[in-house]
Amino acid sequence: MADASPEQIEKVITESLVTFGADADQINREAELVALDIDSLDLAELSQIIEEQFGVELTSADVAEIKTVGDAIDLVAGRA
Repeated sequence: MADASPEQIEKVITESLVTFGADADQINREAELVALDIDSLDLAELSQIIEEQFGVELTSADVAEIKTVGDAIDLVAGRA
């Protein structure tokens, strides 16, 4: 998806986190992934979803740097 807006990226990430079991009411840009019970396997799956949806490949080093929902959105938006 070329020229994905931050809003589109946020929507895909939020929906993905909910499917992983995160509470939708707790998801916002400042929410820490650990607090949402998102583990490394969830992050690996999220990186696959991001690559499929936006054509953005995240390395394991990129994923290790993602601490909050906002970090994920900003990283993808910067490369989309």
